[in-house]
Amino acid sequence: MPYDLNAAALQTVIDNGFHPDFPADAVTELNSLAATSLPGSVDLRNLLWSSIDNDTSRDLDQIEVAEQLSDGRIKVLVGIADVDAYVNKGCALDTHAQAETTTVYASVRTFPMLPEKLSTGLTSLLENADRAAVISEYIVGTDGEVSDVRSYPATVRNKAQLTYNSVGPWLDGAVAGPEKVAASMELQAQLQLQNKAAQRLLEARHRLGALSFERTETTPTFENDQVTGLAAAQKTSAGLLIENFMVAANEAMARTFQEKRVSSIRRVVSKPVRWDRIVELARRSGDVLPAEPDVKALNEFLLKRKQVDPDHYADLSLSVIKLLGPGEYKLQRPGDDDGGHFSLAAHDYTHSTAPNRRFADIVTQRILKALWAGAPAPYSDEELNTIATHCTEREDAARKVERTMQKRIAAVAMAGKVGQTFLAMATGVSPKGTYVRVLNPPMEGRLMQGIEEVDVGDKLEVRLTHTDPVRGFIDFAKIRELPR
Repeated sequence: MPYDLNAAALQTVIDNGFHPDFPADAVTELNSLAATSLPGSVDLRNLLWSSIDNDTSRDLDQIEVAEQLSDGRIKVLVGIADVDAYVNKGCALDTHAQAETTTVYASVRTFPMLPEKLSTGLTSLLENADRAAVISEYIVGTDGEVSDVRSYPATVRNKAQLTYNSVGPWLDGAVAGPEKVAASMELQAQLQLQNKAAQRLLEARHRLGALSFERTETTPTFENDQVTGLAAAQKTSAGLLIENFMVAANEAMARTFQEKRVSSIRRVVSKPVRWDRIVELARRSGDVLPAEPDVKALNEFLLKRKQVDPDHYADLSLSVIKLLGPGEYKLQRPGDDDGGHFSLAAHDYTHSTAPNRRFADIVTQRILKALWAGAPAPYSDEELNTIATHCTEREDAARKVERTMQKRIAAVAMAGKVGQTFLAMATGVSPKGTYVRVLNPPMEGRLMQGIEEVDVGDKLEVRLTHTDPVRGFIDFAKIRELPR
């Protein structure tokens, strides 16, 4: 029988402390919910809102629209799903979401933090549906600087639900636009304006030193519901557009809390404690980094290596990401300095734009609404600290689930290719083993035979010798070393 990846995904999330079944009292609450709108909200349904997300996404957390101002600046509005309008603090749905803290994506199966009636229904910003939203509004200057930050409740309607894979190539001028875009000159102009604003934001981030990573991420391909292969997920201009809009919205939200002097939960990537290892990586390439962490210098090094040695850049990016360490959630009191988000070169940063799948973002909405109402803070500092610690722990567990399932999926996809040969690159050599990355299809495995004199960066021809989906193992033997 074929290995059951769906069953494996379920067991893996349970083994890592998640609870995929919703409790009975949460289901009872869910069944009583109906569509709502915010009292006193601004009616923005006439604007040309659109969303851009993955091909299969139904939990749409944000929509966007932009306006060209007469002085050359661009006003950006990000509409964020108002999950708090349906999930009240302390209710059964909220208690479950606070325990899980995140939606877990296991490639073959998704385990939502909130029931799909909410996350893909009532709170999802679906096309042609009126929805309650929290608006993050800001103006992007000609130099990419963000100003005039505002937030307020609104009723919105997504006019065009679009995807990265269709909009990205069109923005780059490589293909004709998708049907919805091709049919509307107004939508075309709107998306081009959004892209213009996003490019300004990106250029400003790069001036500050925001890091430029490039990782090879894979998605499984299916035939008759069975995994048959792996494909590289391409980063598109549309993805960068949304990424830059969301970074700006999250920075704007953090700035609001700082200015209003209220406690909140921040997303922090501290200065790397293993900076010495990053310096050593640079030294091996003939480059010099400062003795103390410097995000601008690191980004200049990365950009240089991408140009000089593109074949190795994905591996270098992955190594630096691991040495930077994962982000964490932290309590931010008024006046505290949390150290900021090192890789984004952002001093003030919180999570606010994905409340359907992150509990920290729901907390952010509640703090913001208390500010609007002039009401007491919905959480004490002690509560925020406890939530932040738990969110970090659960996010680490979710990443472990995702990594485990990616290895198993790769093993299943490659099971029928045992004996075939592939071009590969050595990515890791240590006492624990020698590891290689196959270029096509994109995957990683362990070199079990012919490891002598193999070093990181060597190009090899390898033969697939064994796969084990239960343990997520893919084993290779070296045939020969190839010229660099």
